Amino acid sequence: MGEPTGIAVEVADGVARLRLDRPKAANALHEPMWFGLRDAVRELDADPAVRVVVISGNGRHFCSGIDVSMLGGLRETASDDSVGHGADALRRTILDLQDCLTAIERCRKPVVAAIQGVCLGAGLDLAVACDLRYATADASFVLKEVDMGLAADVGVLQRLPRIVGEGVAREMAYTCRPVSGTEAKELRLVNGVYADADALEAGVAELAASLAAKSPLALRGTKHAITYARDHSVADGLDQIATWNGGQLVSADLTEAVSAFMEKRQGVYRN
Repeated sequence: MGEPTGIAVEVADGVARLRLDRPKAANALHEPMWFGLRDAVRELDADPAVRVVVISGNGRHFCSGIDVSMLGGLRETASDDSVGHGADALRRTILDLQDCLTAIERCRKPVVAAIQGVCLGAGLDLAVACDLRYATADASFVLKEVDMGLAADVGVLQRLPRIVGEGVAREMAYTCRPVSGTEAKELRLVNGVYADADALEAGVAELAASLAAKSPLALRGTKHAITYARDHSVADGLDQIATWNGGQLVSADLTEAVSAFMEKRQGVYRN
C-alpha cells in the first residue's frame, strides 16, 4: 500500500493511520485509490492489532473528489451499441464504487476522519461513511455534483441527511455552496473543530488513543447496533442488540471492565 494505490497505512499502538496519498492532485480519487482504499480497510478490519482507523489526507487537503480522468472512463463504460447493455455496465461500475466506500461503514472498528482543506464531492462521500468526523475551522465541505451536471451516486445523498437532517442536506446538494469547518460543527456534520492542522492531528490522535484503550468487543457491538438501527425499526433494533448481547455480553472484556472499575485502573483488553 502506498504509491501504486495512492493509499498509505501505518499501524501503531492499536491505531491505524490511513492517508490518501496524492497530495499533488489534492488527493483526488483515481481508480487505484478507490480499490486500494477498499482493500486497505478490509485488511485493517481483519487485523486484530488494529482497534481504531483514522483516515486523513496527505498535504493541504483531505480529498478533492473523484479524479476527472475517471469521468471519461465512465462515459466509455456506458458506450455500447445496445443502450441497455451500456447502462447495465455503468450501473455495475457505480455499485462497485459505492462498495469501496461502504467498506468503511462495514469495518467493525471505529473509523475517524480528520479533515483539513478541501473535502469535495467524493471526498464528502468518503467522510460521511466514517463514524466520526473532525475538521479544521477553515476546512471546506462541498457537495459539488449538481454543478458538475450529475447527481451524487456513491453514498452522500443517502448518509448525509441522517447526519445533518434532510433540509440541510438538500440545501448543500442543490446549491453546492462551500461549508466551512466551523459551520460544519454547527450543522453537526463534524463532531469537533480545531484551529489548524497541527491541532487537528493532535486532537484526533488523542481521541484515537482513548478509543483504542476501550474494549474492542464493546465498540464493535456498539457500532454494529447503531448502523443497524439507522436502517431498521426500533423493534428490529432492540431485537438485534438482544441477540448480539445474548452471544457477546458474557465475555473476558466484561470481566476485565468490572475488575478495572473496582480496582480504579485502566482496563487491559485482548485484541
